This record gives sequence, structure tokens and C-alpha cells, in this order.
Amino acid sequence: MIVIPVYNVILAPEASIYMSLEQVQRSAGAKVIIPGERVVILVTKENEGINNLNSESFYPIGISGTIREVHNHQGYVLVRTGYRVDVENVEVKSDNTISATITRRNDSEDMSAEVGAEKLRALKQAMREFAAGFEWGDSIEYWISQIDSVDRAACAMSPWLDTENEKRYEILAEDSKLRRAEMIEELLYGFLEVGRITNEAMTSQQEEHQRMYRESAIKRQMEHLQKELDEMHPENVTDIQKFEQKIAESGMNETARKEADKVLNRLKQEGNHSPEAGMLYDYLDFVTGLSWKKEESANINLDDARRILDEDHYGLSKVKDRIVQQIAVMNLKKQQSGSILLFVGAPGTGKTSIGKSIARALGREYVRVSLGGVHDESDIRGHRRTYIGAMPGRIMDGISKSGVSNPVMVLDEVDKLSASYNGSPASALLEVLDPEQNNTFTDHYMNVPYDLSDVLFICTANTADTIPEPLLNRMEVIQFSGYTPIEKLSIAKEHLVPKSMEAMGILPGQMEVTDEALETLISEYTMEAGVRGLRKRIDTLCRIFAVKVSANPDEKYIVTPELLRDEMDERPVKHDQVLTDPKPGVVTGLAWTPVGGEILYIETMFTKGKGEIIITGQLGDVMKESARIAVSLVKSIFPESEELFNENDLHIHVPAGAVPKDGPSAGIALTTALASLVTGRPVDPHIAMTGEVALRGAVTPIGGLPEKLMAAERAGITRAFIPEENEFDLKDVADEVKEKIDIKTVSEVEEVLQACGIL
Repeated sequence: MIVIPVYNVILAPEASIYMSLEQVQRSAGAKVIIPGERVVILVTKENEGINNLNSESFYPIGISGTIREVHNHQGYVLVRTGYRVDVENVEVKSDNTISATITRRNDSEDMSAEVGAEKLRALKQAMREFAAGFEWGDSIEYWISQIDSVDRAACAMSPWLDTENEKRYEILAEDSKLRRAEMIEELLYGFLEVGRITNEAMTSQQEEHQRMYRESAIKRQMEHLQKELDEMHPENVTDIQKFEQKIAESGMNETARKEADKVLNRLKQEGNHSPEAGMLYDYLDFVTGLSWKKEESANINLDDARRILDEDHYGLSKVKDRIVQQIAVMNLKKQQSGSILLFVGAPGTGKTSIGKSIARALGREYVRVSLGGVHDESDIRGHRRTYIGAMPGRIMDGISKSGVSNPVMVLDEVDKLSASYNGSPASALLEVLDPEQNNTFTDHYMNVPYDLSDVLFICTANTADTIPEPLLNRMEVIQFSGYTPIEKLSIAKEHLVPKSMEAMGILPGQMEVTDEALETLISEYTMEAGVRGLRKRIDTLCRIFAVKVSANPDEKYIVTPELLRDEMDERPVKHDQVLTDPKPGVVTGLAWTPVGGEILYIETMFTKGKGEIIITGQLGDVMKESARIAVSLVKSIFPESEELFNENDLHIHVPAGAVPKDGPSAGIALTTALASLVTGRPVDPHIAMTGEVALRGAVTPIGGLPEKLMAAERAGITRAFIPEENEFDLKDVADEVKEKIDIKTVSEVEEVLQACGIL
């Protein structure tokens, strides 16, 4: 007796089962398979190879059978099943043969012959109707006619039934013949119904495909005829055809092309007179007008790039070096690379205009996007097309205007972005400026990704303090220091005056501005770190003399300081200058402002009172805290002053009370002023100082050192104290400033007090 394991097969008594000859031989071991050999078929619980079987792998009920036919050439064996058996003592031997003890398991004879015949007749009729729906239906009529029981039908159709192994075993384990027949009926009828529905669906789908093929063929024929007509009459080409051609030639990515085709199909269906036609037309016109193809990386000559930067801008050597480094990296990698540059500096220092020079040096298109006052996220990401008047965001609008996919885009005034209930535009810029994300930037209006990775973004700001930290982290800050008077003079002579004269229509031989007049304009009529105000004054000057030139075109006018003061209708700007006579309690400090640096005086005074501290001059919270720290430091350094502070009110004032003042840089000046006040020893007005102080007496670093020292030089300061940790920043200070001012670095308050003659 051969024990054969099977899986996922329906077994039933007195049925025919076709089995693989190889499978039977493997179970028989060395025995030769011959007709008449008795077999027992066991059902495995899992689909495991014969090498992995054990005594627990089988269900407890199997079926006996006899081999009827052995077809060696075809590789199969026909087994005729007999009765069901209970299986015990299963053992899987080392040669993978199986032994078991079997006991016959009787069926419950609860189904009459008439009921069985009726069930078989109905089942065979259902099988014939199912087969009639296929071309091969007639060929299996003989096979259906040979089925003589419901059990045999189930075994014959077992390979095609989609049901679990456990369900198949439940049929074998059912003792009731009637219930077993019902289970088989349920299974087979379900299969036939699914097959019938599938056949109907396939037929319907085939008919639909034929209809679509016919429709497609007709459309192609119409398009061919329309193309011939368009070639004969090009003036009659419709918008639809123009967009079809633009989409085909645009080089869009797959997502964008699908969206454009979808909108174009809607435009076809809606027609030109639809309320949505205008919106659909505008969308297609925008997306097809974009440059979707990647531009080839051009080889950039670094010497030419440096020459262009020098031609357009005077000074700014540190900034130009960083830009040349960026260009060199891009030249080597042949792609956009490196950090997003953020130019920070006072107005008029050339932050925006240098972006145009970079574009010229790279041979790229230049786009400027102003972000000052933007408070709506949709200004960056665009409006969704569901809204009336929807439009793309400023980024994609700039790309569209440039006509290329790799312009130099200057995002101006990023420090003046603001948030509102419409979202935060600064947060929307995170995706734009992140090289890891902007290759799939999705504008809400377009609703498809666009690759911004080839765009060279340059941002500008007056200060980095108001830029959100996550946005600032994506950029490399490059400081634009203010121009020195000498640099302003060179800029005025080489750039501002010639451009202004040309703008006003004055020829070079009709007007000349002397160096002394320009120096007067710079020192007396401007108060800034940049040159924007200077340009306005020169424009005003040229307009004044344009009237004279118009009256006497043959006369040459030479502008001198005296003539300048007579002709200019503006009052000179008053800069703070050093005091002529020193007084105890008054010290010169240095301050940074958005338009450059300025000196400021710290004035202190005792008045009769009860120890109160009065602070005036619109000082912010940081400077008020610095004042309190200064009081505590002076009390600790001069213990004898405790009585002075207790019996008098201390008044601290910083002049120009209409101007708010704040920042961590006046601590050392406040401390020195108070020390001068309590000791009665005046400090030389030509000495200025900047730096914050800690309660332990340490002088801590500050920012804006170049602008502060420039203001000190302009005011006539001869000696300046700065924090020791700011010594590295001295390399950014102009040489002419360092030549005129004796700059000392200090780390402790006592060093300043000793140098000022107070200690």
C-alpha cells in the first residue's frame, strides 16, 4: 500500500483523480508503480515539501484508492478512489515514504438515489450552459456526459476551483452524503457563476475595445485630414491645435503632461463659449509657456566672471570672493550646487544689483521677486484653480517671465515677510530653497511638480533677526558692510555721476563734479551705510544743473562745494561729532542702525532722591537690563559708591529720545559712564567703546563692528575699545578706518576703566 500526501485537492469516494507520476513514485520509494496497486491518499495541513513532512502534518481523515492506469510517457497516474478512512500512527520514514494505520470510515446513507440523480442532472446542465459561452464548449460535451456522480464532478473540477485547502478537506470529512453533495453543489455553482460573469465581462470589454479602436481610427483620420487643411491654410489653426503642438514639444514630465492633456480635453468638451473656457485657456497658456527642458551647463570663465563683478561693483571683495567660489563649484560639477546665498546689509549696499551682475557673469537670465510685505502663502505657492482670478505664485511667475528653467532669481527683502490667517509665506519658502525638495516644487495653480533645482536663488535682507530660524538655516549669510567715504567717492565718480548725467541728458563736456563737491555730498548730505541716498542727491544735483544746461548748452558747469551749498535746496545732514569738553558721567558709545553705524552718548547724573533709577531716551528691554547690570558692577568695583546710589536718584539718558534704541552693545559704555560719574573723573570724548558686559565683569562680543567703527572714524574718534572676541571681525573693517583709529580689544571691564584713567 502506497501512502500519497496531497494538498489543496478535493477528495471524494468513488471518483477519478489524475495524479503526477513523479509524485506517486516519490511516495512509493523503490516500488514499481503498476495498475491495481492500492493507495491511501492523505491531506496535508500546510503546503510543505515531502522532505519537511512529519506525523503532525496530516489531517486525521484520508481516502483509499486503487491505481487504474499508469501513463509513463505522459507522466500521470489515474487513481480510482474507494472509501474514506480514519488515519492513525502516521510515520514519515527517512526515505520519505509514509506508513499509517487506517480504518474504514462509513458514510451516512441519508441521500436517496433519486435525489442524487436529480442533483447530478442539474449540475451537468449548469456545466453545459457555462461551457456554451466559450468557443471550446462543444469539445467538452463528451467529458461532461461521462460524469456519473456529484463527487466525481467535484474531483474533476478540483484544479480550477479557487478555494482553501481547509474547505476542501471539510468536504472529505463530511459523513453525510446529502450534506457533502450540498457542499459540493455550493462550491461548483459558485465557480460556474463567477466564470459566467467573467465571460460576460470579457465579452462586454471586448465590444467596448472594438468601439474604442474604431473611434480612435476615425479620430486619427480626422486629425490627418485636419493637418492637411492646416498646412494649406495656416492662418486657420485653432487654439486647441496650438496647445496640442505646444504640449507635444514642451518636454513636460509625465505628471504635467497628463494634467495638461486633461485640461485640454476639458477645453475641447466645454467649447470656447463655456464660462470656464477662459480659465482653462489661461492655464494651458501658462504651463506650455514654461521651459520644462533642462538647460545645458555652460563652461564659465572665472576671470571673466570676476571682471564683470568688478565692473559693476566697487569694493565688496569678500562678497565677490564668495560668489566666485560658488561659480567655481558650479563649473566643476556642471550643475547647480552649494548653499543658498543670503546677502544681509544696509539699504543701498548693492545686495540686489549684484544679483544682476551674477546673472551676467553666468550668462543666465535674471529675475527679481520682491517679497517685502508678502503675508499670504498663496503669493509663493499660487492660488488653487478652483478660485476665481487664480494665478500662479511669484516663484513660478518669475520662471515663466525668464523663459528658462535655470535663471538667477533674487528673492528681495525676505526679512520683511509676515504671517497672517492665510498662512506663512516664510514656511512656503522652505520648500523653494531646500535643494532636497525643490526638484518637485508644486505650485497650487499648476498642480504639477516643477524642477527648481537648476535655479540659482539669491536672497537679500536688511537684517537676519526677523527671518524665521528654519528658513535662515537653509541659507548662508554673507554680510554687506557699509561703504567707507573713500569707497563712496570712487563709486560716485565711476558709476553714479556718469549714470545720472546720462539719465538727465547732460553730456560729459557740459558738467563736471569735483571730488571736493562729492566729498561734501557724502559727508554733509547723506547719512547711510550704502549709496542709495547718495545717488538721490546726485540725481537732484544733475536735475538742478539740467535747467542751466538747457539755457546755456555751450557753457561748462563745474560743481564745487560752494556752488553745491548754494544750489542744493536741502539742509545738510547733521552727524554726531565728538564733544569738545569732557564731563564726568558722559561716555561715547557706538551703535548699529539699519542704515549703518552711529555714535551715541551715554549721559548719567545724580540728583537728590531715594535711590531710584530713571532711564530715558527710548531704551529697549535689553539696554535697560544692561543699565541695571552696569549699576551692580560699579557698586561692586567701587564699594564706597553705595551711599551715593542710596541717597540719590540715578538718571541715565541717551540723547535723540525720538529714536528707539535697543541691543546688546552698550553695556561697557554704561558701566564706564557710571564709573566716571561716581569717581568724578571725566573720560576723553575721543574714546569710544562697544560691547556687552556680564555680571562677572567680562566684556562679551557684539555685532555690526565694521559699521560702528566706520561711524566712529566719521565722528572723529581716535581710540576705540571692542570685545576681545570680536578681534576676528577686524578683517572686515576698512583699512582707512583702522589707520585712523587706535582699536584696543578688552576682555574685562577693569581694562577699560584703567585705560580711561578711572581706576
